[in-house]
Amino acid sequence: MSVTSNLTTHPSPQPATAEHLIPLLDSLTLEQKAALVQGADFWTTVPLPEIGLRAMTLSDGPAGVRGPRWDEREPSLNLPSGSALAASWDVDLAYRYGAAAASEARRKGVDVVLGPTINLHRSPLGGRHFECFSEDPELSAELAAAYVRGLQDNGVAATPKHYVANDSETDRFTVDVRVDERTLRELYLAPFERAVEAGAWSIMSAYNSVDGVTMTENDLLETPLNSEWGFDGVVVSDWTAVRSLDAVAAAQDLAMPGPAPAFADLVDAVRDGRVSEADLDRKVLRLLLLAERVGALEGTQPVTPAAVDGVAFVKEAGIAGTVLLANDGVLPLDPASLTKIAVIGHNAREARTQGGGSATVIPERVTSPLDGIRRAFPDASVTYELGAVVQEGVAEIPLAQLTNPATGGPGVRITFFGNGGDEIFAEDRRSTALVWFGGDAPIAASRRVVLEGVLTPAESGDVLLGFAGANPGRLFVDGELIIDDAPVIEGTDLGAAFLNPPSLAAPVALEAGVARTIRAEFDLDQDGALVGALAFTVGIAPDDSDPDGLIARAVAAAAASDVAVVVVGTNSKVESEGYDRVDLDLPGRQDDLVRAVAATGTPTVVVVNAGSPVVLPWADEVSAVLQGYFGGQEFGTAIAEVLSGAAEPGGRLPTTWPAALTDVPVTQVAPELGVLRYSEGLHIGYRAWLKDAAEPAFPFGHGLGYTTWSWAVAQRDGAAVEVTLRNTGDRAGKQVVQVYAERAESAVERPERWLVGFDVVRAAPGETVTARIDVPARRLAHWAGEWVVEPGAYTLRAGASVADLPLTLEWTAG
Repeated sequence: MSVTSNLTTHPSPQPATAEHLIPLLDSLTLEQKAALVQGADFWTTVPLPEIGLRAMTLSDGPAGVRGPRWDEREPSLNLPSGSALAASWDVDLAYRYGAAAASEARRKGVDVVLGPTINLHRSPLGGRHFECFSEDPELSAELAAAYVRGLQDNGVAATPKHYVANDSETDRFTVDVRVDERTLRELYLAPFERAVEAGAWSIMSAYNSVDGVTMTENDLLETPLNSEWGFDGVVVSDWTAVRSLDAVAAAQDLAMPGPAPAFADLVDAVRDGRVSEADLDRKVLRLLLLAERVGALEGTQPVTPAAVDGVAFVKEAGIAGTVLLANDGVLPLDPASLTKIAVIGHNAREARTQGGGSATVIPERVTSPLDGIRRAFPDASVTYELGAVVQEGVAEIPLAQLTNPATGGPGVRITFFGNGGDEIFAEDRRSTALVWFGGDAPIAASRRVVLEGVLTPAESGDVLLGFAGANPGRLFVDGELIIDDAPVIEGTDLGAAFLNPPSLAAPVALEAGVARTIRAEFDLDQDGALVGALAFTVGIAPDDSDPDGLIARAVAAAAASDVAVVVVGTNSKVESEGYDRVDLDLPGRQDDLVRAVAATGTPTVVVVNAGSPVVLPWADEVSAVLQGYFGGQEFGTAIAEVLSGAAEPGGRLPTTWPAALTDVPVTQVAPELGVLRYSEGLHIGYRAWLKDAAEPAFPFGHGLGYTTWSWAVAQRDGAAVEVTLRNTGDRAGKQVVQVYAERAESAVERPERWLVGFDVVRAAPGETVTARIDVPARRLAHWAGEWVVEPGAYTLRAGASVADLPLTLEWTAG
């Protein structure tokens, strides 16, 4: 019988208490209290000037801070996505990422950033995979804590989300996740616990239920969040997630957006005893404390964030998260020796710098891989071919080709009409991809919206002109009606339909330099819609009528070049909030394209522009594979610098990459009869691959560099492991030192191996460096109603990935 020792839960820091705010609370009427626990509108809380409380502004912001308006006239810094940040394995970078987000938040007048997203990559089929960090709780937890500190040290509240078990998108509003307590504690709650230890001022509750209770009413909001971890912040609901007054008795503090229909009779409910005023007071006190922390309460001032060169940081973070998956020696490319480079791929010209959904921001500019390569190789002749169509539906019309008929400047005119057909609002916009989700436009009062512009194309030819949206619409070119139809919405997720709507298009013949007037009309029916919200795009769909011809032209370009760089990737129909993936394939004919280019014999480098794993059936046929994720607005610059050798590919995989979907251990993301069972328990990600003895395409933690390393020794120093290694190559490099634990003879079920710590080291050629990695007892503990560490022998292994661990150390606990 195994003897165990109890491990005391690490006490959570209490940055401040709210006791000094009790007199302020006591001065409020019941009506004022009820108003404070629900939003004033989409993005702000209720102000009470009589007590010196201004409105607090919340904003989506896991990978950039959009602000309260979704508007190209107010651009945002587009940071790399969550999976790209996690690929850096760099805690310091995550802190600076949070600081950059804080700087953006204050520039946008934002007090509370709705991020980071710290749900786990339970399955690669999860549609919002790109927004989350990793399949591993330890890596996710460390990065989450650093991100939170980076934001809040600069005076802006972080809101780690979505608490908890919102790890897939199918039926996300209603799914009931069934997960045992040990798995919940050791995996899915672990990143949130570390974020609270870092002092998070806010947490977002999820849409889903856990074990039969919707999360905005779930006891998990109290235990462990408050009672064990000491969380003293505000629980913000995901938008519309508060369903009933039962959320008041739960530790759910702020219902967003507001006013919340579920709280319509909150005052009466308190007066007639259905709801306790003490529960209401607790929420209000926390909201006042949050206001104090962010400088929204009279007598307090927000911290001024440190100055950040945002564009430079995005490039640095993009490089740090770029993973070199395979390389036969072709990389880095030598700019001096290349005369002809073929750049191929839809995503090479129109890169995805972020995933779809509420995390979307609008950057001022984007550097594509094609742009970046042309700058990095100025003496080479760079040719471009599309190769294969990736984009589905229409894409916005370039601003340079648009003239606003009302101003004569670049852009379009948008006009809103009310019930009687009268104009009630108009604005001049600089984009034909438009979203209103908050802001000044009177969406709820409008019944028709009209876009007008003049298109002067740069090239002649037939194009597919159309629109995407969830509303019936009509499109006119030079007064001629070419489309009169309503896109067919698939599925029941209003958010997905709103942010990634279907498209309609019709052929139009254009002549370069010849102006054509465009008018699009959309009918607004508020029934069944997101009230007060609107989204549509007027644009051009790609021509996929000759896919073989596209590949043939790419092959010819590659055959005539010294090297071919093929950029493959996903689109907004594959990776987005609101729906999960059905496979791991690259969309369209991209696999055929890569194989055809590789068959020319020209050295072929493939850049993968995807936020989550895709299968690469041709990986052994090409010279190198570089995973760039959704690398932010400087994605193209980061990729080009890595290709040219100006920068080291700094990333390591935060998620296992399979060779085929059939190899993936966890693929169940769709509920059955409303229930999604986490029947795999502790075994997700690399843990599941090890349990099944399956071979992935690329293991967790994998990533190559441009130098070589020798691993010398791992030794214990108190509660830490010190790992010594040497750069044996001829250029400076980065290595991620990873430490995993094993427990061969355990009285409880365990993963075969699990990550307990990591560190980033950098070394000059010939330099020896030592990484020090703390391994507190909790990293070896399991949950058995409390945290318990089995005494005795553990094996710690150190190396460059979960499958490459040359150093071993015996570790005794208890």
